[in-house]
Amino acid sequence: MGAAPSPKFRLSLLGRFELSGPDGLIDLPNKKLACLLAYLACTAPTPQPREKLATLLWGSYFDAQARQNLRQALFRLRRVLGDEALISHGESVSLLPDAIACDVAEFEALVGDRSHGALNGATGLYKGRLLPDIEIPEEAWTEWLAAERQRLEGIALAAMVKLAEQELEAGNNEPALSAANRAIAVSGLREDAHRLVMRALAAGGRRADALQHYEDLTVLLKRELGVEPDPATRALAAELRRSQTAQPRAGAASGLSFAPDATTQPQSIPLPLPDRPSIAVLPFTNMSGDPEQEYFADGMVDDIISGLSRFRWLFVIARNSSFTYKGRALDVKQVGRELGVRYLLEGSIRKSANRIRIAGQLIDTSSGTHLWADRLEGALEDVFELQDKVTASVVGAIAPRLQQAEIERARRKPTESLGAYDLFLRGRANFYKWTREANKEALRLYYKAIELDPDSCAAYASAALCFCARKAFGLVTKQDVAEARRLALCAVQLGKDDSTAFSSAGFVLAYVAGELDDGAAFLDRALLMNPNSASAWYFSGWVQVYLGEADRAIESFAHAMRLNPIDPGLSGMQQGTACAHFFAGRYDEAVKWAKMALRELPDSRSALRIGIASCALAGRDDEAKRLMARLLAIGPELTISSLLQNLGPYRHPEHPAKFAEALRKAGLPG
Repeated sequence: MGAAPSPKFRLSLLGRFELSGPDGLIDLPNKKLACLLAYLACTAPTPQPREKLATLLWGSYFDAQARQNLRQALFRLRRVLGDEALISHGESVSLLPDAIACDVAEFEALVGDRSHGALNGATGLYKGRLLPDIEIPEEAWTEWLAAERQRLEGIALAAMVKLAEQELEAGNNEPALSAANRAIAVSGLREDAHRLVMRALAAGGRRADALQHYEDLTVLLKRELGVEPDPATRALAAELRRSQTAQPRAGAASGLSFAPDATTQPQSIPLPLPDRPSIAVLPFTNMSGDPEQEYFADGMVDDIISGLSRFRWLFVIARNSSFTYKGRALDVKQVGRELGVRYLLEGSIRKSANRIRIAGQLIDTSSGTHLWADRLEGALEDVFELQDKVTASVVGAIAPRLQQAEIERARRKPTESLGAYDLFLRGRANFYKWTREANKEALRLYYKAIELDPDSCAAYASAALCFCARKAFGLVTKQDVAEARRLALCAVQLGKDDSTAFSSAGFVLAYVAGELDDGAAFLDRALLMNPNSASAWYFSGWVQVYLGEADRAIESFAHAMRLNPIDPGLSGMQQGTACAHFFAGRYDEAVKWAKMALRELPDSRSALRIGIASCALAGRDDEAKRLMARLLAIGPELTISSLLQNLGPYRHPEHPAKFAEALRKAGLPG
């Protein structure tokens, strides 16, 4: 079999923007076209919603103009790259894999390898920060670019430090010195890089230069941060002063018996991984010139650890263990082995004028892969409010991201080695497909997980939720209602302090069993246990819709979306918001949210129904008819009477009646 054809185009984003093709360099007509191509390349091959792209690059424009500008930009890119380079997925767009060779993708792939040759190649590719020559005045773009720059810079610095360590271990003092100095050029305050410079100089017989470097570093830290070098750096300098003769060390031409450091620690015996997702939150790096922010950073990490600990399905390393890594150069794989965790959360804090910026990233310790990254900022005078906001955002975002990563891991596991937890994860993956067949398979897997682990409250709660989908599909029976109620109550009995169990059980009791007051009480208790649970806010929003509390429902859905903007159930949050606006009489607003939901799930019957009803009462008859045609093509058996049998348990009878009348007006048969 022949090799795959090489990409026709090459895109450089690190250090400067440069696009080249078969005939040489290509000049794009404007900066936003370059930004669009850069974003699609950095996120490839994941499809990107058109609405997101329009907001990213034309967020200051009216929606219609922003969408028009995006269409024109995509048309221009196709003229440059060819029609086949860009793939349309309905309301999303992606770059064809292998259509363009991009230095960012190559850089991240090499860093993930972590071999000496790969790290050398990666550091060579990192010619500077991401897109330094392109700035556009759009808030969403500026935020994404700043966060991505910081993320890639962090990866590059770690690669440079690791490469310097490898060179030093091999006795290659000059290449080690070069790699460490390269890291210092990127970030002059990284003490692990400065220590490597000192070690490389000393190993090459330049002890005086190493001590002079230490003195220069002391002056720099005092001037920039008002602090002394950290204990590991001071200990290394003291050892250099004491040593008169070099002490050979294995693998090096010459060197010293150095003070304890992350690079010289003996290999510890790996701890076994727990039987659930495990995470350690490392101390955030204070990148500010203000040492007072050290306390803020430490306090925020404390809050994040506390917030994550509220998710009972997570194994969270205690603060005292996490903070032993403060100020140390880290190999994420080694930290994962030493703590016995699959995931690490690390971050940094930087003060700029009267603003504080916090960046965080979630890493899989088995591969070094970055699973999630984000940046938040706020005013210095609101520092405690900002701390709460960051904690809620980080905890709310990474908890579901962790579970999604675990689902992907379980999918790759051989079926013959599945335990109860793996069965639960595979059930969750099927549950999120939102089809009748997948829901049936999810329930089978959950029951099997319960057989293997009768004390798994998560399996009971998830099995109960399957009956919510059955009701939405119009399949639920009286026996199903009783079984759903039994499973829900088993979940809360087994998980008396588990917010996920209470939130799932609360929704099942409300939606399937029609016990609105008990369901709402369970959800209130879940939110008291864990106010950072996006699913609890989501379920609470729907129960408030059923209770007729439209504005409270909208607030709950908004909270859920803020906590978890990438949730597989995002369409459900948007549908719920549309329903709340519909029953409050805000039909145009309901149409807007229904359309958002349909972009996420174009064939969703429930999203189509609320979209049709909202269009009908907003006087948008043509849109209502068009959506009705789509609905009947998907479900030709649908009627008003069958719909009323499967609607939620609305407290006010006029609400389902209003909904049914709107659908009748749009042409749904009785």
